[in-house]
Amino acid sequence: MSIIDVFSKRQKKYRGEVSDVYQYDKIPNTLRVQLIHIVRDTIGVNTHNSYEAYRQIHKVLCKEYGVFSLLPSARDDFEAIYDFFLKEKDVERCLDVIELSIRYIDGYVRKNYYQFPQMQSPDDAIEELNLRFKESSVGFQYVSGELIRVDSQFLHSNVAKPVLNLLGSEEMYLGANDEFLSAFEHYRHKRYKESMNECLKSFESVMKAIHDKYTWPYGKGDAAQKLINSCLANQLIPDYLQTQFSSIKGLLESGTPTVRNKESGHGQGAEIKSIPEHFASYALHLTATNLLFLIECEKKFTP
Repeated sequence: MSIIDVFSKRQKKYRGEVSDVYQYDKIPNTLRVQLIHIVRDTIGVNTHNSYEAYRQIHKVLCKEYGVFSLLPSARDDFEAIYDFFLKEKDVERCLDVIELSIRYIDGYVRKNYYQFPQMQSPDDAIEELNLRFKESSVGFQYVSGELIRVDSQFLHSNVAKPVLNLLGSEEMYLGANDEFLSAFEHYRHKRYKESMNECLKSFESVMKAIHDKYTWPYGKGDAAQKLINSCLANQLIPDYLQTQFSSIKGLLESGTPTVRNKESGHGQGAEIKSIPEHFASYALHLTATNLLFLIECEKKFTP
C-alpha cells in the first residue's frame, strides 16, 4: 500500500515542521498505530493463518520476557501483542514487537504468501515501515532481517544499506554479514566496544572469504594488516588504482583496524575506557565504506 502525501502532511513540510534529526528514545503513538495497520494489511485478521501468526509472535515475546501473557485481559493474541505495544513505555520492547512482526512477514508470510491474500505484500510492508520510520524521524530501519539504528540517512542509504544487501546476497559473505549486523545491534544497545570489535571481525571476514574463493594462502589468525597486504599483492586492487591512489593501503590500514585496536581491542588497564557514541558511529560507517570497496573490487577482479 503506497503512502499518501495528504494535505496536512504537505503543509507541515512547507512550514518546516518535519525534523531531519532522528530520535531513538521515543516511538510516537502515530507510528505505533501505523505499524499495526501494516501488520493487519499484510498478515490479516480472523483467519486460521493470521491467528497462528499472532500466536507465534506472542509466544516468542512472552517466553523472552518471562510472562504467560503480555496482556492477561486480552481476548486473543493479536490484542495482547498490539495493545501491549500501544501502551508500552520501554522503547526497546516496542522495537522487539516491530522487529518480530516484520521478521515474521519477511520470512513466513513471504514463503507462504498464497495463504495470506491480503492487501499488502511483504516487500510493500517493509518499504512502508522504513518510510514510516523516516517520516516520524525515528532513527531505525529494517534491513536484512533486523532493525538497525540509523544516524545519517545519507550514509545509511548510500553506504550501509548497499553493503548489507551485498553481504546478505552472497553465501561467501554470510559470516561477515552476521558480524556486521551484530555490530549494529551492539551499537543500538550502546555497547560501543563490542560494536567496534564486530566491525573489525566483519572487515577481516570479507578479506578471508575473498582469499578462500581464490585459494590465496593466509593464516587463520592473520589480522587485518596482513590480509590487506595480501589483497594488494594479489592485485585485488588493480595496479593502476594502486598507483593513482597511493594512499589506499594506508587508508585501509589506518581505518577500521586502527580505530578498533586503539579504542577497544586491547586491555584497558586501570583506567576504564569509555568509547563515545560518535566514535562508534564513525567506525560503523568507515567499516561499511571499506567493505563496499573490497566487495566491488572482488566483483570486477579477474585472476
